[in-house]
Amino acid sequence: MTPERFNRITEILDKRQPDLTVCMEQVHKTHNLSAIIRTADAVGIHNIHAIYTTESRWLSGGRASGSQKWVKITEQPDTEAAIKQFKQQGMQVLATNLSDKAVDYRQIDYTKPTALILGQERDGISDTALELADHHVVVPMFGMVESLNVSVAGALIMYEAQRQRIEAGMYDKPMISDAIRHQMLFEGGHPIYAELCVRTGTPYPPLDAEGQIDVPRSWYTELKDKYNLLPADKKSRRVDFTHTNQTFEFEPESFTDTCN
Repeated sequence: MTPERFNRITEILDKRQPDLTVCMEQVHKTHNLSAIIRTADAVGIHNIHAIYTTESRWLSGGRASGSQKWVKITEQPDTEAAIKQFKQQGMQVLATNLSDKAVDYRQIDYTKPTALILGQERDGISDTALELADHHVVVPMFGMVESLNVSVAGALIMYEAQRQRIEAGMYDKPMISDAIRHQMLFEGGHPIYAELCVRTGTPYPPLDAEGQIDVPRSWYTELKDKYNLLPADKKSRRVDFTHTNQTFEFEPESFTDTCN
């Protein structure tokens, strides 16, 4: 990992907001998913959630490009379970919906731990989410159209949350845990070794103050030995980085050469 990349990753991690999240309820169109993930990353959201009732998966193929490497995506079993988890974490739950009790999204205090529910493109927010949410929020509109695209509405609300948090100084000090920082530094700075650790069941090694792997030479030898014992299908060039939704390719031979 170059010093420039280390500094860039560190800068990103220092701004992450672990107590701010988005939950996509049945949002399924690729361009909306990509836009929501990209906006979440830009705002500094570390983890977003997705709820689906079918077994179809959408977290594949490099959607949202590089943003998906830096935003963890957690699939939830259903809306009720997701909202229960958010409230157990002390979050206020917001549902985007035009209802009698909806308030202007700018009236919400986003410096509080917050989970924003975004509804499906055609049907909107579910009745369960509307019932369990602490607040309904709406983006005021003065034109002929009745609603905004879900990713556009989500972006407006996320950036209002960012604005309030910047004013409150919440981006001025790191908020993520040391464990998450180490995980993301290693995966972002050493992606091939990170994937090999996952495949071989090897714990991530320590990093030094510059983000370089700080282990004796024997660690590489042991990792190589574990790698060589893997079945052929585990040595394929295409790597599924399932825990960060990242997909990339690498040459196994380059790893072998490095360890020689």
